[in-house]
Amino acid sequence: MTLYPKLILDALSNVRYPASGKDIVSAGMVEDDIRIDGNKVSFSLLFDRPTDPFIKSIVKAAETAIATYISPEVEIKGNIAVKTRVAAPQPAVKPLAQVKNIIGVSSGKGGVGKSTIASNLAVALAREGYKVGLLDADIFGPSMPKMFGVEDAELYMHKVDGRGLIIPLERYGVKLLSIGFLVDKDAPVLWRGSMASNALKQLITDADWGELDYFVIDMPPGTSDIHLTLVQTLAITGVVIVSTPQEVALADARKGIAMFTGDKVNVPILGIVENMAWFTPAKHPDEKYYIFGEGGAAKLAKEMNVRLLAQVPLVMSVGQAGDSGTPIALEESVASHEFIHLAREVVDAVAERNSTLPPTLKVEMKK
Repeated sequence: MTLYPKLILDALSNVRYPASGKDIVSAGMVEDDIRIDGNKVSFSLLFDRPTDPFIKSIVKAAETAIATYISPEVEIKGNIAVKTRVAAPQPAVKPLAQVKNIIGVSSGKGGVGKSTIASNLAVALAREGYKVGLLDADIFGPSMPKMFGVEDAELYMHKVDGRGLIIPLERYGVKLLSIGFLVDKDAPVLWRGSMASNALKQLITDADWGELDYFVIDMPPGTSDIHLTLVQTLAITGVVIVSTPQEVALADARKGIAMFTGDKVNVPILGIVENMAWFTPAKHPDEKYYIFGEGGAAKLAKEMNVRLLAQVPLVMSVGQAGDSGTPIALEESVASHEFIHLAREVVDAVAERNSTLPPTLKVEMKK
């Protein structure tokens, strides 16, 4: 079998880029660097962004096309390089222009159930009749694909006013995007800060979120440049701080509050959620065991003069529901009612915060 560049290009012309519908050859995505060494073929594919959501699927489709239209004996796997075009400057677009309220969910440290709170808050708000979006911005530990049962979902794009925009997934009444959709779910994310920030900006500004009442952001734990990227990119309405009653968690929660309320960030704190507040055995519903300490986050809320939005008990079904891809807020149970209560408290806190804004800002938020 004799291989030559046109044979490779003819095979690749059967691969179409989902956003434009064009084949990757006519779209200029195959670089003119096809190299042939016996049965071994290598070349480069060009994408507009290093975080293009279709990179993995296009590379796989290219491998399949060569095996199908030429021969499965062609050695191609692992020989396709991915490069980024030098794009022309794009006009600035106001991010999330149709979103009324942007709610960050943050924690001073990992392991306090921040993502569980964020996912159930979003679902509970949707159950209350609001239009809700949820962005999983936890770059190095995205968990929303698992919690919503969409780990293997593929992203698609469509044109809006001439721009190619990512279409968020819709699940349980919530529009969802996660950095987890752009990376291998079984591999670690080894990105430098700038690449992570750019990927995050793409999910915000290059997605068709449409009209939303609440846009919930599951932020990374701790304090980092990702937080700065978010507050610099978006006009965040306020932040919900999640902590357990444990002193070590409360110490980090204080740092998180200090970061958001500091001069460089200046984002209001809507309130604190005390997660894993106590444990009640199913057979003894009147008993409470304070495994991580008693009322620590409640005391912190009083100390910082912010709302205690909810005290969520440690319940096995909450974790099981998240693992199964069906957040507990979808159910009718004591645990789900805690999240409905949380959603209503957040709505009240947002309304209170908006009522204190100058009239000009209130008008802008309604648009």
